Amino acid sequence: MKTEIEIRVRNLVKKFGNFVANNNLNFDVYKGEIFGFLGANGAGKTTAMRILCGLSHPTSGELTVAGYDIYKQTELIKKNIGYMSQKFSLYDDLNIVENMELYGGIYGMPRKQIKLRVEELLSKLNMEASRKTLIADLPLGWKQKLAFSVAMFHKPRIVFLDEPTGGVDPITRRQFWDLIYQAAHDGITVFVTTHYMDEAEYCDRVTIMVDGRIDALDTPGKLKEKYQAANMNEVFIKVARPDFQMTINN
Repeated sequence: MKTEIEIRVRNLVKKFGNFVANNNLNFDVYKGEIFGFLGANGAGKTTAMRILCGLSHPTSGELTVAGYDIYKQTELIKKNIGYMSQKFSLYDDLNIVENMELYGGIYGMPRKQIKLRVEELLSKLNMEASRKTLIADLPLGWKQKLAFSVAMFHKPRIVFLDEPTGGVDPITRRQFWDLIYQAAHDGITVFVTTHYMDEAEYCDRVTIMVDGRIDALDTPGKLKEKYQAANMNEVFIKVARPDFQMTINN
């Protein structure tokens, strides 16, 4: 059982004027855990993730990420995390190696270490022959796997993935999740949002957000048992879309 806390959230509130995007969130995420953060569009997932990454400030609450305080140690947090956004954070007009070297520099890695890490990742991704290919010329699946690898380039303690498999085919999604499993096996904490409920089954624990609140948090198995559901899609409908469930039943 994982016990070392890497993310600690207590009473997180984020307001935009009178609109409450995150309403009193409480949860822990453990070292080496794959933590799924689910919810419909507008539920508050991306807002919370941006706060945890140090990209936005909470209105109130106590939060630590990788052991650092979200209010006072934002720069230290950024050095210990990786982030892959919904839109690819790679530069289309640079080639594969140039993107890796750029991010290695941004993360403050020594030049020699960057060079070694580039070769390590090219070998791992079987991209040695494509090292000078522009990002714009890569297939979507390759772009996503490369974006994940770049987010992991500096070997962070935590990696945040915001809907990382959107728009790719099932085989590529499965390959992407193999990379996630390997990261977790190596002790890296993975915090992932997804719209695919089959991917929720791959997580150690999942939380389901509704209107800025956390309405469910547990392992997929326990959530299916609690809500008497055959799969996580049924759990999600019962928790996040009860009106839809009532329409089906009627």
